[in-house]
Amino acid sequence: MKRLKLKSVLVVAIAIAFSLIAIASYPQTANKTLTMATSPDYPPYEFKDTAVSGNEIIGFDVDIAKYITKELGYEFQIIGMDFNGLIPALQAGRADFVMAGMTPTPERKKNVDFSVLYYEAQNTIVANKGSKLTKPEDLAGKKVGVQLGSIQQEAVKKMAGVEMVPLNKIADIIQEVKSNRLTAGIIEDTVAKGYAEANPDLEFNVIPNTEESGSAIAFPKSSRLVPEFNRVLQQMKDNGKLKEFATQWFSRPIAQEPTTDQPAPTPKFGLDFGKILPNMPFILGGIWVTLTFTLLSAFLGFIWGIVLSLFKISSIKPLSLFANGYTSIFRGTPLILQLTLVYFATPQLTGYNISALQAGVITFFLNSGAYISETIRAGIQAVDKGQKEAAESLGVPYKLMMGDIILPQALKNILPALVNESIALLKDSALVSVIGVEDLLRRATIVGAEKYIYFEPLIFVGIIYYLMVLSLTWGANVLERRLQSSS
Repeated sequence: MKRLKLKSVLVVAIAIAFSLIAIASYPQTANKTLTMATSPDYPPYEFKDTAVSGNEIIGFDVDIAKYITKELGYEFQIIGMDFNGLIPALQAGRADFVMAGMTPTPERKKNVDFSVLYYEAQNTIVANKGSKLTKPEDLAGKKVGVQLGSIQQEAVKKMAGVEMVPLNKIADIIQEVKSNRLTAGIIEDTVAKGYAEANPDLEFNVIPNTEESGSAIAFPKSSRLVPEFNRVLQQMKDNGKLKEFATQWFSRPIAQEPTTDQPAPTPKFGLDFGKILPNMPFILGGIWVTLTFTLLSAFLGFIWGIVLSLFKISSIKPLSLFANGYTSIFRGTPLILQLTLVYFATPQLTGYNISALQAGVITFFLNSGAYISETIRAGIQAVDKGQKEAAESLGVPYKLMMGDIILPQALKNILPALVNESIALLKDSALVSVIGVEDLLRRATIVGAEKYIYFEPLIFVGIIYYLMVLSLTWGANVLERRLQSSS
């Protein structure tokens, strides 16, 4: 009876866990809703003014998208992710359209459809002051940074003798230039404006356009929305609405800290944490996201790890072959590959629009279960064989023997290894930022993009991660001492 109750509790707990995931991530949207995917780290096109608008994505592209969807009679929804995941999001059916200052290059047109251009911009050379890099010919033989998947990447490919270095974010390019690991970077002029004001030690030189270049809206192939969006875009050009939005956002002053009559002290080591003080509540909100994700993944991974470990020591050959093959696959492939496959491939293969939180929890508990199963298997096999023989001689059923005799002793022995796995899971949880989950790391990068800074928000969240790991380690040590004293 006791064993049946325990089994029922486990089943109910797993059901509750999955229900919490579904409730936390279920999109509450109307039937007639259009979803826009973007990369909210590209001011003034799309970003988060976290000190003012909180968690809301704002910017030039967002205002245009809201205007168009309203004119067409749709509800509007927006999701954020890394720039290089936007095209896959369209192909997987995760979004109806993409706006991210994206240029319709020939390569992109092979995979998605585009609207007419709604804004034309120019590329800008970013370099340290005194570099005198004013035109593409000056970059020959130099290392030049570009954002991965951007139009600037395509432009640099055409520059003779340039060593191109693709990076994920504009902030990465700026920092690499400032640290002299890159000679220069190529970014868009409207984005360069903010970085120029925030980095007086850099110089910015606009490259004149030699061919048509600008931003357009991306859609899945053969989307019925293309002519509708083109019609409203033309309407916005005719009535001056596009020009109004451009003036509003591209002439927007960069937010500065309040000034006083006293001169501001020079920050030590070139760092100024005062810049992110108004944004700290937004960053700290990521603690709950990170802990929720980690706890759900750890709990489900532990249950799954027990099941796999029992399969591995089972005398039933198909079960042991499955468990060993499963572990080999999940330990032999990168975690970030598993994460992106679950997130992007699930809607395309099954039609189910899995949320970023669901994809993250599922991937991590499946991956963690593979590692935990090996730890538990080793713990079970380390228990004195005499325990098993004594139980069998007394006629104790196998399930009761494992649940009441072997597993409790094994878990006590492997507790330090399980804690190490939990710590690794907590730190690896930062990977979910690549699919748009606003955990601690992603919130730090959002604030960095908004403030045009790099180190301060990352150092701040690094301290938070460290404190969480220390707390987990302390709790595990207390539990271990109590288990030892009870033995």
